[in-house]
Amino acid sequence: MSTDVRYPIGKFHPQPLTPALIAECIAAIEALPATVAHAVDDLGDAQLDTPYRPDGWTVRQVVHHILDSHVNASIRMRLILTEDKPTIKAYEQTDWANLPDARSAPVGPSLQAIAGLHARWVFLLKALPPEAWDRPFHHPEAGDQTLGWLLQLYAWHGRHHTAHIAGLRTRQGW
Repeated sequence: MSTDVRYPIGKFHPQPLTPALIAECIAAIEALPATVAHAVDDLGDAQLDTPYRPDGWTVRQVVHHILDSHVNASIRMRLILTEDKPTIKAYEQTDWANLPDARSAPVGPSLQAIAGLHARWVFLLKALPPEAWDRPFHHPEAGDQTLGWLLQLYAWHGRHHTAHIAGLRTRQGW
């Protein structure tokens, strides 16, 4: 674990893909809905509107961001699986996190959507043949990558943001 509150589990560092790592990443994606729901369990609006770090997003924004980001990830993976080396679209995540719904909507609908999205997403991931993980794509910011890289990124991403919330709870004694 890192002492940097921006990267409580450390920065993303992809590893050589193995069957065990694929299974570990899929398990992390499968566990995320329950993990993030548990992380925000019993938090009131004042707590949800607390930034996880100075100048950081609020807990509410983090939950909505997880949904926004993982919807994009699921779509990106579907494009990678159905097109020849697609260029995926980047988006301004900070701008999305500052939209009115991300700043003030209840987290319940996003938690429900994360659960539904992840149930379907995991079904797809578990059904993929080993060669699918080598499918290439182009990311405008990260360059040429593979589906296996993206799998690792989003397994990390869920753990990363859940650790933001858990770390805040610990620091605040919630």
